[in-house]
Parts: sequence; C-alpha cells; structure tokens
Amino acid sequence: MNQIAYKQEPAGNEADLPVLQMDGVSKIIKGKAIVNKLSFDIRKGEIVGLLGPNGAEKTTTIRMMTGLIRMSEGDVVVQGHSIRNDFNKAIAHIGAIIENPEFYGHMTGYDNLMQYVRMSDNIAGSRIAEVVELVGLQEAMSKKVSAYSLGMRQRLGIAQALLHSPKLLILDEPTNGLDPAGIREMREYMRRIAEVEGIAILISSHMLAEIEQICHRAVVIQNGSLVTVTSLGGEAQAEDAVSLAIRVDEVAAAVTVIEGKPGVQLVRMDAAHSEVIVNLPDLKVPELVAAFSEAKVGVYRITENKQSLEEDFLKWTGGNRIA
Repeated sequence: MNQIAYKQEPAGNEADLPVLQMDGVSKIIKGKAIVNKLSFDIRKGEIVGLLGPNGAEKTTTIRMMTGLIRMSEGDVVVQGHSIRNDFNKAIAHIGAIIENPEFYGHMTGYDNLMQYVRMSDNIAGSRIAEVVELVGLQEAMSKKVSAYSLGMRQRLGIAQALLHSPKLLILDEPTNGLDPAGIREMREYMRRIAEVEGIAILISSHMLAEIEQICHRAVVIQNGSLVTVTSLGGEAQAEDAVSLAIRVDEVAAAVTVIEGKPGVQLVRMDAAHSEVIVNLPDLKVPELVAAFSEAKVGVYRITENKQSLEEDFLKWTGGNRIA
C-alpha cells in the first residue's frame, strides 16, 4: 500500500494552468521504452480515467507521476511545477492512494486522521471535519477502523489523501472489491470532491462501465503508448453529429423524408423492426422530427445509436482485454 499526501504550497498563475501535464514521458529499461512519450493533461475539477489492457503500464505511469520511480525522458508538471526539476513543490499538490489504504485498526477513524495531521505541516485540525463530510464518514469517526467495511476504509483513505488540500487526487482502482452499493457511493463522493473542492481526479480502473459513468474523459494507453483521449458523458455540442435510431410506423415514408433533408444521412433501414438509422448534426434533430410530423410519419421512439466505452475500448486496443 502506498499513500501519498504532501503539504500544499502556493504557486503563481495557477488558475490558468492544467493541474497535471504529462509531457512526452518515457520510461526506458534495458534499452526498451515500456512507457513511450506519453502526453496528456487534466484540468481543475475534471475526472479522468486511465485505461489500458494487460501490460499497458498504467501503474508505471502513476508511479512516475508521483515520483515513486524516475522517468527516463519528458516531464510531469503539476500546478506549474516540474516533478523532475522542482519535486517538492510539484508533489505538494498531489494526494494519492495506490493499491489499498491501510490504517491502525485499533484506533478510531478520527484518531488515524489526527495522527496524520500531527505528522504533517500546516494542516489545521478543522480540516478533518471538512474531508470527513466530503466522503460521508461523519457517523463512523468514533468507531475503530477494524470495524470498518472495505468501502469505509477506501473513503477514509481518500479523506486522508485530501487533508492537505491537494490540487490532484490519484486513485488506483478505488472501487476494487466493493459491492454495487459501495461502488455507487464511491462514485457520488468522487463527483462531490471534484465539484466542491475543484480537485482534478485521475482514476486508474478496469471497470469500464464505472469509468463511463463518472469520468469526463478517458485516457487509453497500450504498451506504454497513448492510444486516444476521448470525452465521456459530455453534453453534445450544437455542431456535433449524432447517430439516431428512430422507430417509425412507415419505414418507406420515413426514408423519403430523410432523403429530402439536406445534412441528414440515412445509414440503414430495418423494415423488420420498423427502424431507420440516421446521422445528422444535433441542431437538425428538431427539424427532422417536425418533417416526420408534417409527412404524417408516426415516430414511436428515438434513441441515440452509439457504442459503449467497452466496444470503443476493444476497437482502440485491437480486442485486448482491460486489466
């Protein structure tokens, strides 16, 4: 278990900077680049998932971010400070839980956090109440940690990592081993942390459905190289194209309407299921619906026709399984 949380120090012009910048980071061992020129960034209040199949070197990447191992090339910049050249100031802005959080089981949750406060500089005792409320452990602070469930231990670990008010929180498999209720709670608390404190969160996970639900973006790596950075769950922009599956009462009449609308592309029709698949700009959706109504084409259902993150992941990585 590795937990990293250092004292925060101020830096100039931080508001305009990405919280994390990975700039051509490589790790070379025996002449082989196991991480190869990896670049991406994370901004304030953003939740980003780090995904990759077996051997993608996600853990190696996280360890270089946090200074647990040295990078061979490139740099990691946190809140404008270089991990390579200004380590103390850079790492002061990071809180992380790598693997599973561990505590003194015979002590209460409050005493465990207080022990950390005593060992750290410039953390007020009042900060404990703030982080405990963020992770929803108010009722458990007087209980011994030995009586905590796995989910409660995970949340206590996050509370400890937040004590020094970091700008970046790095979590390695935060929902690993949790039941569905615990996963949902963890998801809600991570959203609250990002929204209330404006903290950027990087989550490494093999649970694609969870990443799709909680993250703003996903960074996909394979064999230590960047495959893609993709947006998740964001609202469609007006100029964006969307793919829709539309169930109608008369497929032939619907096709006639579609072919008469500039900018609307018929992808395919499925007479057996009374459905047409179209691609069109988001702004043209109301126009198409109005055209169907004018032509007396009955519309029963409109659903977005898109691939899941799992389907996209398998496409991006050539079918390699997530790890």
